[in-house]
Amino acid sequence: MALHIVEEAERCLNCKRPQCQKGCPVGTAIPLVIQLFRERRLDEAGALLFQNNPMSAVCSLVCNHGAQCEGHCVLGRKGTPVHFSAIEHYVSSAYLHRLRMEKPEPCGKRAAVIGGGPAGLVAALRLAQVGVDVTIFDANPRLGGIMRYGIPEYRLPKDEIDRYQALLVSLGVRIRHNTSIGASLLIGDLFRDGYDAVFVGTGTWRAQTLGVDGEAGGNVLFGLDYLRSPQTAEIGERVAVIGAGNTAMDVARTAFRQGANEVTLYARSKHVSASSDELEFALLDGCELVQGKAICEINERGPVFRTAIFDEDDKVVGYEEELDQVECDTVIVAVSQKPKNKLIQTTEGLEGDERGLLVVDERGMCTVPGVFAAGDVVTGPNTVVHAVAATKVAVEGMLEYMRV
Repeated sequence: MALHIVEEAERCLNCKRPQCQKGCPVGTAIPLVIQLFRERRLDEAGALLFQNNPMSAVCSLVCNHGAQCEGHCVLGRKGTPVHFSAIEHYVSSAYLHRLRMEKPEPCGKRAAVIGGGPAGLVAALRLAQVGVDVTIFDANPRLGGIMRYGIPEYRLPKDEIDRYQALLVSLGVRIRHNTSIGASLLIGDLFRDGYDAVFVGTGTWRAQTLGVDGEAGGNVLFGLDYLRSPQTAEIGERVAVIGAGNTAMDVARTAFRQGANEVTLYARSKHVSASSDELEFALLDGCELVQGKAICEINERGPVFRTAIFDEDDKVVGYEEELDQVECDTVIVAVSQKPKNKLIQTTEGLEGDERGLLVVDERGMCTVPGVFAAGDVVTGPNTVVHAVAATKVAVEGMLEYMRV
């Protein structure tokens, strides 16, 4: 056991009104977990974390802790907060290594889960644990969704994700890889073949385009496409990344690891949507951040920007007349993502909003009875822990709908 983790646990004040717990999107009982850890009751601490958040081992690595649990710690007001993420990862990882799950008695209901990302995995686990016969349909060859194909290995080792497939199989969950619902099979086919409810957790895999000339050039990549298999891309030595969110930071840091010598992030305004931690890591890796650059085209030499003029409140009030041509080998566009629209197009009555996100009620049910959804396909790009929180609500809605 790493000594610094024990020392961190000893620093916890065990507050009667824990602000850290309030700052967690899934309300993790942080003081209780730390107390159990102090008492060396690791299995109890791990079970508590897993029951509340099956993705705890992942969230402990990729959550924006500075804005959530650790950012709300009272010790952080005048000093350094308790680094609960380190404690959580140690406990959760050890617990998952030892966890053995047995298939429960069948309850007589069947559910289909579309998508093997964080929302889909949590839905499948929760449903299978109460005896629902679950089948996962995932378009990818391996489970994990955005966790596997959108978060780099150095941030989230893939073996952290692989453990979940073994758990699902032990619960009797069947997995159909490389199967995209909305293509050969439709949601209607799932109901035809006896599924009582369907959960959609397909995420946001369609890149948001810039809408500028040159975006289809051979020197341009989209962020998630690049992160999916960076080793296959010839990016050269100089890379321009358009965007300032967490995906842009992952792209920039990965580019360095793939051989780039100069990586520059370009943001339209002075607002950076990435977490402060991810921005700091990108800068430490050697990335440069240039703000106030509105892209107007991409050519063979690289992106062309208009330079913003800011007022005293850092609001854009205009642009300089002279264009700024940036010279680089590759331009990677990482401004945002949205859902693919094939489910809406192939499912009568399934409605999305103006961004293509699925419309759900307070129970997580879509506009088609028996179809539920949670995660990025409902909210737009967000964190793993937010997907977990919404999925827990949707699963309760599914169980109520199926009368389990």
